[in-house]
Amino acid sequence: MGGKAYFRPEHLYAALAEKERALIAGRTKSALAAAKARGVRLGNPKLDEARGRAAAVLKAEADRAAGNVLPIIDEIRKSGATTLRDIADALNARGVSTPRGGKWYAASGRNVLARV
Repeated sequence: MGGKAYFRPEHLYAALAEKERALIAGRTKSALAAAKARGVRLGNPKLDEARGRAAAVLKAEADRAAGNVLPIIDEIRKSGATTLRDIADALNARGVSTPRGGKWYAASGRNVLARV
């Protein structure tokens, strides 16, 4: 290349995009600071309500999943499994996946039993 500098438009576009991001961030910070100075309450005013609804949905889903696997656990117990580790091993051997698609452990079996 002999030491010559070649014009690469991609570099220029990237630099301009980076500069624009910085300008937008600065304008956003300034606008939020001005709103806060005026006494505007920032953020979600109904955050506690939203958290409560989310927690209720997660609990309902966990209860449903526990209800689905409980008959299998009862069957495993009737076949002679006495420990949580035995139950987890039997669930894994049967190919039953956890609600998130993972592997069963003693603690996850205990959590299911505690839900019911």
